[in-house]
Amino acid sequence: MSLIDWNDALSVGVEEIDDDHQRLVEIVNQLNDAIAAKHQQDVIETILQELLEYTVWHFRHEERLMQASGDPSFMQHKQAHDTLTEQVKAAQQRYLDGDATVADTMLPFLKDWLINHILGTDKTTGQYLAKNAE
Repeated sequence: MSLIDWNDALSVGVEEIDDDHQRLVEIVNQLNDAIAAKHQQDVIETILQELLEYTVWHFRHEERLMQASGDPSFMQHKQAHDTLTEQVKAAQQRYLDGDATVADTMLPFLKDWLINHILGTDKTTGQYLAKNAE
């Protein structure tokens, strides 16, 4: 069962960002499924690592688009990205250190953060990029 269902309301109107967001949703759903199925720790660790790596990649991708368009909200948006990245890294490390409860508590946090970030900050960015694309 999906933790997050992708729908048109989550679209920011920029295809490459929407594609990235859909992939992030897929990875979060994979993590949810692995935890629900009580997969072995190494499976969950692999998904957590993929989530972290793809999140970092996506954030840099989105930030490059913002910089290229001169988006005035770039620094504030980047700070939100950096904060989440650090939170995910810290949660991943706690999990690797043996705190199995981290995966359970991280899922609601990731769901809320991702949906709220897309519907708020990223929607605004998408509108700016659509108006100011080169």
